[in-house]
Amino acid sequence: MLIKEKADIKSSEITDKKVYKNRRTFIKGLGLAASVAATGGIYRVFTRHGSESKSGEKIANVQVAPPAPDSPQDPLTSYQNVTHYNNFYEFSTDKREVAEKAAHFATHPWTVSVEGLVNKPKTYDIDDLIKLSPPQERVYRHRCVEGWSMVIPWVGFPLGKLLDAVQPLSNAAYVRFVTLLDPSRMPNQIDDLLPWPYEEGLRLDEAMHPLTILATGLYGETLPPQNGAPLKLVIPWKYGFKGIKSIVKIELTDTRPPTTWNKYAPREYGFYANVNPHVDHPRWSQAKERRIGEISLRNTLLFNGYADQVGQLYSDLDLKANF
Repeated sequence: MLIKEKADIKSSEITDKKVYKNRRTFIKGLGLAASVAATGGIYRVFTRHGSESKSGEKIANVQVAPPAPDSPQDPLTSYQNVTHYNNFYEFSTDKREVAEKAAHFATHPWTVSVEGLVNKPKTYDIDDLIKLSPPQERVYRHRCVEGWSMVIPWVGFPLGKLLDAVQPLSNAAYVRFVTLLDPSRMPNQIDDLLPWPYEEGLRLDEAMHPLTILATGLYGETLPPQNGAPLKLVIPWKYGFKGIKSIVKIELTDTRPPTTWNKYAPREYGFYANVNPHVDHPRWSQAKERRIGEISLRNTLLFNGYADQVGQLYSDLDLKANF
């Protein structure tokens, strides 16, 4: 049962519901106009704050391609919950405090180095990086290892576009990601709660999969700090801790990279982290989940409902041993 929370979000703080509930019709209509007035398949989604964010920072209207045909039909999680219920331990271990503690986190200037086993290593300014591929709206389900889930309309581009640009060498097999290390800006990095900086990794074929994106926005506007600004990895068939935030380094390697939670608790957090209702976390079942905004539990889907798209990546893998 979907709960309508009367005071959950002010009307001035949410995207027009008509735009997002009917986003396919909306963007299709824009596409017809764009085909006459412009070249290419780029369409505009107008942000809920016009040209300014709540902080007053100027933001550009986001240009996106039409939503992917495999986008789930699930109702979107409210903007308020998406941006105010966050795992980001660099700021706080309390999900409801992250937004406040990250509010003044500066994301410009920002650079991302792409290096390792590539023909064309390069350090990108974040604005140049975003220009590699027209941002797309991708509506994805997300499942946290703790048992809660959301449906989020991300704006981003395929990670594969960036990897194609740097030209991986033939012996590249994995991709390593690293978050910013700066305790003056990320206060919880002062403590040894986790081995900092936060690191994650994917196999190269996982990284090149079209569902894997680098997110630069959500709900049609620029990515808020608490959600991983300015650049967040999104892999919808994996548990949420794989979605590393505030990325500053991407490295291609020939060996499987260490990952933060796997180093911290290897018995509980594996390298793959594929959503699997049949493989329990040592301290709780993964068979059920609670969608934020709902009371009742729902069944967790294998690969978070993306089995048709990604199942072949693991056809020869023992999912219980490689969790």
